[in-house]
Amino acid sequence: MAKNMKRVGIVTDSHSGITQKQAAEMGILVLPMPFYIDGQCYLEDVTLTREEFFRRLAEGAEVSTSQPSPSDVTGIWNRALAEYEEIVYIPLSSGLSGSCMTAMALAAGKSYQNRVFVVDNGRVSTPMRRSVMDALEMVREGYGAGQIKRMLEAARAQMKIYVAVDTLEYLRRGGRISRTTAAIGTVMNIKPVLKLDVSTLDTYKKCRGFGLAKKAMLEAMRRELDTVFAQRQARGEVYLLAASSSAAQATEEWVKEIRQAFPGMDVLCDDLPLGICCHIGPNGLGVGCSCRPDRIGGAG
Repeated sequence: MAKNMKRVGIVTDSHSGITQKQAAEMGILVLPMPFYIDGQCYLEDVTLTREEFFRRLAEGAEVSTSQPSPSDVTGIWNRALAEYEEIVYIPLSSGLSGSCMTAMALAAGKSYQNRVFVVDNGRVSTPMRRSVMDALEMVREGYGAGQIKRMLEAARAQMKIYVAVDTLEYLRRGGRISRTTAAIGTVMNIKPVLKLDVSTLDTYKKCRGFGLAKKAMLEAMRRELDTVFAQRQARGEVYLLAASSSAAQATEEWVKEIRQAFPGMDVLCDDLPLGICCHIGPNGLGVGCSCRPDRIGGAG
């Protein structure tokens, strides 16, 4: 092992919503996710900006997500392992993509065994960023990569997020609803609220108008905090989260509404990653929570 190497590094992918600039500031690496737009491959936040993505989406371009290639995954690991003795890799949930299972298979190879620890804790978007932040805290506390993986995965169920969709068009394009359902829903001003649980994205409620959809999300979040997460909330171990595919002003107003609904709680807000925006389109808003992972054993 080379001298002066740091012990534990953190690597994630762009489904976390962490930009390349933010990654540099945080001292981590972010693997950009590939997208195909009208047959041409782009990399999120590298060769594809959010503005360009939404412009092409609005123009009706054929947009699809893709897994990163194994060489791209191992390439970013090798960059990290040049600086760190071992790394924690936090990719998109295995329930939403096969890329996590691919990463686990790669990590079992001789070159990465006991050096790369792949976390599958059911996260995407702001909860995934929160997992990265939790991992960085654990690194500072002196925990090893294997310990961090175990603690993050033990907290797998300690998360919920609700997302309100402004248009049914992109759910239709993705095959989640039929053309007829989308047409009827548009006429009736139906705004679905989706629930992101561990590894699943399902319809939670259908609301008449976006104002009622936002109200439904806040009410759902209140029930979660008062029931499922009540004990963690009482101990101050719940992080309140927000996510958006909307413009800056609408996002700021939404965060203000969340703070008014839950006074005294900080709100971590991110742009929804493009892999989620593919399915919900522009003008989406979300609210959720994640809990501080319990520490297992002592650092070392």
